[in-house]
Amino acid sequence: MSKELEVIDSKDAQIVERSPMELAQSFLNAGGDLASLEKMMDLEDRHNAKKAEMCFVRSMVEAQRGMPTIYEGRKNTQTNSQYAAYKDIVRDAKPIYTKAGLSVSFYEEDLEKDDYVRFCADVYHEDGHCKKYHIDLPIDDKGPKGTPVKTKIHGIKSAMSYGRGILLCNIFNIPTSSDIDDDGNAAGNSLGYEVITEEQAIQLREIIESIEGETEENFCKWAKIEKLEEGAAQFFDKYMSALKAKASKK
Repeated sequence: MSKELEVIDSKDAQIVERSPMELAQSFLNAGGDLASLEKMMDLEDRHNAKKAEMCFVRSMVEAQRGMPTIYEGRKNTQTNSQYAAYKDIVRDAKPIYTKAGLSVSFYEEDLEKDDYVRFCADVYHEDGHCKKYHIDLPIDDKGPKGTPVKTKIHGIKSAMSYGRGILLCNIFNIPTSSDIDDDGNAAGNSLGYEVITEEQAIQLREIIESIEGETEENFCKWAKIEKLEEGAAQFFDKYMSALKAKASKK
């Protein structure tokens, strides 16, 4: 609703809110033409849409700034690999993006491709702007050898879980532990990269020991190193962030 200044008398003034319809009627009653009114309304709509889009962008920046690295603590027994489940991702991400004024709505769309399903996500901002994302995934009803291991319904449900997790990571640029690698950077030792200092190893070990159920062996497996002292120096901050995030959930 727009506001206009209505003069009550020479000493008093009052702000009166008027609806768009009332303003339009006033414009026409004052001799304005319909074409000019439509141009004015279109200009206001575009201005409001641009303003809402800018608010959306600022909130996305705020949300991504606070996203942690998600620990891949789930194991896929069929592929013998580690992964981050959707419930782990949304548990860590949702409080951050909702605080920034954002919400996410998931749904499916028809896809003319056999054994594939399209998962979509609408990201809404509290000021009204919305942006759509999607990903196409195969229905997860077959094992590594291509033989059916699930019903179609269970395959879709499994793909849905993966799809939601992947979409959330893509939307908010959320890193997972598999994103941590050494990029092939050598540092003049047998490992081919610069390792953390003794003091940093002590810091990591103290946090690991403070987390119930966590072990140095599990951490090293997650970090893809043989022992703590072989941790990459360039990833020390990521190691710390991941452990602190896990500690806060206990």
